[in-house]
Amino acid sequence: MRLASQLVIAAAALVAPLAANAAERVLLVNGFDMRCDHHALVGSMVRLYTGKSDASFIERKPEEITGYETVPDPPPAPTTNPVAGLRSDAKLTPADLHLMLTNAGEQQNVDADLLASIVKAESNGNAHAVSHAGARGLMQLMPGTAAELGVDDSFAPEQNVRGGSAYLDELLRRYHDNVAFALAAYNAGPAAVDKYHGIPPYHETRVYVARVIHEFNRRVLARQREAVRNKEAARQLQQARQLSAANGLQASSSR
Repeated sequence: MRLASQLVIAAAALVAPLAANAAERVLLVNGFDMRCDHHALVGSMVRLYTGKSDASFIERKPEEITGYETVPDPPPAPTTNPVAGLRSDAKLTPADLHLMLTNAGEQQNVDADLLASIVKAESNGNAHAVSHAGARGLMQLMPGTAAELGVDDSFAPEQNVRGGSAYLDELLRRYHDNVAFALAAYNAGPAAVDKYHGIPPYHETRVYVARVIHEFNRRVLARQREAVRNKEAARQLQQARQLSAANGLQASSSR
């Protein structure tokens, strides 16, 4: 699994809203789909453009795409508050969230602890969190980004995590598994990272990237310590069994 046993050494990204009026649905071999305004084959890669211009795009290998479908523009957004009546402090149980992130990590080949670190920084596990900029849910998807990822309800935990993990996977692919760049793009948008050829000089973005990486490293170290403890416990158990078997044989031979 990508980054499964690595510590990330880096310091430090508002998700730039992707085009809401997507013109194509891109069908992927992994069973997911994405939305884009248009696509083009550039060299050996397919570029999925997120807006009318060619400034922002995500690249995929042609063999990762099974087809394209034309989709109509979405209906006008309702004027009522879409989150009215929802509990802003509602949370999943830790066990439910852990299982959800583990499944998403396996599907997208992304370390579940990295996903958990993003969820902690973005929403602290609040499935109904809404930022001042309008980002929603566990992984704080902007409405335009959610639409591009095929997420119908950002407050539905499973949909939100599925979309957020797929988006993070795309960013890691785009930036060749550079976690700091991918996190910066998750926060400030790929256009900002491309413009500055790295982490943008935004205080919020740099603090965000540093916070997520710090939490991820903490989780990886804790996981490694737990693995060592489990290995030692298994060794001691094996020794106890061997000693018990030896004592049993000695008792039998003395009769």
